[in-house]
Amino acid sequence: MRQINFTLIFVFVLSMVFFTLENTASTTVHVLPGLKYTTPLAALLLLSAGIGATSAWMFAVWSGMLNSVDRFKQSSNFDAQQVRIQELEIDLNRYRATVEAQLGLLPSASSEDESEAAEAVQLSDIELT
Repeated sequence: MRQINFTLIFVFVLSMVFFTLENTASTTVHVLPGLKYTTPLAALLLLSAGIGATSAWMFAVWSGMLNSVDRFKQSSNFDAQQVRIQELEIDLNRYRATVEAQLGLLPSASSEDESEAAEAVQLSDIELT
């Protein structure tokens, strides 16, 4: 990967050198009314490219910073959700234990009541089919 990067940078710099050697004609740039500069065309284009590259780099840094802030907010939300899930699991286990304890205190149904209930369930299953 380093060789590819080096090759790309070398080709880019070499093309800039050839471009500069071929475009030495002077060009007048009017910046503001009454303010003008005369520079070689190559210098003007390289300056414009440099300003554009710097602007793109600054935009990338700004976007990266905003993404980092968003990820930080999401991670804090995730941590809060994990804490809430643990609290709910503790509550669920406590309620489950309470219900099981209360079911143990209920009088058990007699075996006759259980057999009648089983027959009623079987009859309702037969009627549904």
